[in-house]
Amino acid sequence: MDNIARDRNYCLSVLKEYTKNDSLLKHAYAVETCVRAYAEKFNEDVEYWGNVALLHDFDYEIFPTAEDHPFKGSEILKEKGFDEDFTNSILSHADYSGTPRDTLLRKVLFACDELAGFITAVTYVRPNKTVDEVEVKSVRKKMKDKAFASKVNRDDIISGAEVLAVPLDEHIEFCINAMRKNKKELGLLP
Repeated sequence: MDNIARDRNYCLSVLKEYTKNDSLLKHAYAVETCVRAYAEKFNEDVEYWGNVALLHDFDYEIFPTAEDHPFKGSEILKEKGFDEDFTNSILSHADYSGTPRDTLLRKVLFACDELAGFITAVTYVRPNKTVDEVEVKSVRKKMKDKAFASKVNRDDIISGAEVLAVPLDEHIEFCINAMRKNKKELGLLP
């Protein structure tokens, strides 16, 4: 694996080159936060895993369609020197890419993607808009409300935990706790 894949500053510069939308940036940081926490838990390469998560949607703002995202982004990253494992890990987060989730990193990325966004949405409706107020039961309750954060795929949240072989409540709690530790960068504090 190459050095650029472990260089967060470089990966952050790539993210910001293609992503200007603050919500998309915060989503990248939230997914990165959860994936890094799992990398630590599983004694994996925290920098590599975190950077895959950081860049998983970097092309979404300019290529928001299923025909283009994450395929165009994968090509851009290859041109920038990222290896095939890195780009295939990013491709694997989209069901329609056809790239299998055959590594622990790919399973974790998929499991954290929609959930991190959903936890962020739940945070925004808490009285003080801080992730410290978010509990597993409030996430589960909001998951039942189809009008709330309607673009978030609940089936992906559920199947993500199943892919990891982790009970859903445990997975939600793990991601909430990870995001609490990084709430300042995520903008999830009052």
